Amino acid sequence: MRTVVSERGRLASVSLTLLDWRRRTQAMYAAVRRSPDPQDAWLGWRAARDRLFRTHPDTPLLEPAAHRELPFAPYDPALRFVAPVLPAEPATHAVPVSEGTVQLTRVGRVELPVGSLDLWWLGGYAGGLFVPFADATNRDTTYGGGRYLIDTVKGADLGGDSDGLLLDFNFAYHPSCRYNPRWSCPLAPAGNRLDVPIVAGEQL
Repeated sequence: MRTVVSERGRLASVSLTLLDWRRRTQAMYAAVRRSPDPQDAWLGWRAARDRLFRTHPDTPLLEPAAHRELPFAPYDPALRFVAPVLPAEPATHAVPVSEGTVQLTRVGRVELPVGSLDLWWLGGYAGGLFVPFADATNRDTTYGGGRYLIDTVKGADLGGDSDGLLLDFNFAYHPSCRYNPRWSCPLAPAGNRLDVPIVAGEQL
């Protein structure tokens, strides 16, 4: 359902279906955080995401009726990490999107066995933690523009504890622009490019 509201004399399109998409995404990740078994949580998350892509009016798929399931590499527990958030030099990065640009502000970094990743805060109202990444599988078995690990604006947050941030590459997913050219997605800056192949998460 879509409606139009007036805001200070301007007309702005508001999508209640997008609100529903975000609520469902938040619920998927909340179930992951509650689960005591990471692989069971991953299976449940995949099933819920497939239902969302197949049935939701805001799906990025061009032919959702033909969708069965998104391809994923087998679960690899060696690619699940809890990493302390380390300080990083302040930096900003303006990312082009369809509505102009999105400002990213670096708020920290994590050191993982597979390499280092910068942590970004999305500009705009409410903000949100954002962790994209590129790796050696891009343009081969995964989307050339990279994948996402965390995007808290949309509720994509695996959690963590006092020891650090939870980063599980088995939950890596493609941005919507991989499926539909009408989407414009912020991709991985230089500090989020890994030299090694990450054979986990969503595949082509």
